[in-house]
Amino acid sequence: GCPLKLDRYTKAMLNVTTPPLSYFILGGFMNVGSLKFFYFSLTVILYILIIAANTSLIVVICVNRSLHEPMYMFLCSLFVNELYGSTGLFPFLLLQILSDVHTVSAPLCFLQIFCIHTYGSIEVSNLAVMSYDRYLAICCPLQYNTQMTSNNTAVLIMVMWAYSLAKFLIALSLNLRLRLCGNVLNSLYCQNYLVVRLACSSTKVNNVYGIFDIIMTIIVPTLIILFSYMKILKVCFYGSKQTRQKSLTTCTPQLVSLLNFSCGCCFEIFQSRFDTTGLPAALRIFLSLYFLMMQPLMNPILYGTQMSKIRGVYEHVLYIRCNII
Repeated sequence: GCPLKLDRYTKAMLNVTTPPLSYFILGGFMNVGSLKFFYFSLTVILYILIIAANTSLIVVICVNRSLHEPMYMFLCSLFVNELYGSTGLFPFLLLQILSDVHTVSAPLCFLQIFCIHTYGSIEVSNLAVMSYDRYLAICCPLQYNTQMTSNNTAVLIMVMWAYSLAKFLIALSLNLRLRLCGNVLNSLYCQNYLVVRLACSSTKVNNVYGIFDIIMTIIVPTLIILFSYMKILKVCFYGSKQTRQKSLTTCTPQLVSLLNFSCGCCFEIFQSRFDTTGLPAALRIFLSLYFLMMQPLMNPILYGTQMSKIRGVYEHVLYIRCNII
């Protein structure tokens, strides 16, 4: 009886007396000494590659009218999201690598949480819409041009982005009302789940909304993806050789991208919820940053090399430049 009353009393006192936190400490960083300049340079190079690869494909799609089709508009949205997500990580990360004290102000921490979480939500939604687009193109070719008009494509992209941003604004507002009794995040960047774990006030509403968020962010898009690819596989199985080849050409990059992103998310969820101190430090850092580094770098390379129209435009541009030189 007494310990329970004491715990409740202590918790109540903490809720009243603990002031709002002004900063967080990122506990995932190690002291690497002079090697920090090497890691800083490596991270800068990676960020420049991500910006260059995604921006070049966005420009190629926007400039060439032959690529103004729904599939390439969705790809353009995907590449914009890669820039958005990587920008939510890299500037913060670069500052922390050079800093000896790994602290981040609370407003900037919540801004990073918003950017990274919405990046993940938009990524999954974008991949789901792209899979449905391929389903219509392969399984319902006669209905494709009437359903996937330029107006419908633009509306889908805007709704996808607006919905993902608005949905997490609610989660963020629920987090901001929490009374936190700690400020150490065992991570290289700010994460929503780790901040909620620091709360000494009730998190019931956050947990309920978190379940709803998981359903809408992960389960619903996954069901759309599974439905689309099951239908596509059925057509491939019973269709002609030409149909199978066309389906594999357009769907393979999407499936690889989806698997890569899913693995990266699983790594991060596993790390944030379980004790991984037994793993080597370098491996923990790699797994922690995998989906925010590899996905933005891999997608433009994957789609740029596998999509024949995009590859054709690149080859044409390179051919013209070689002739000029």
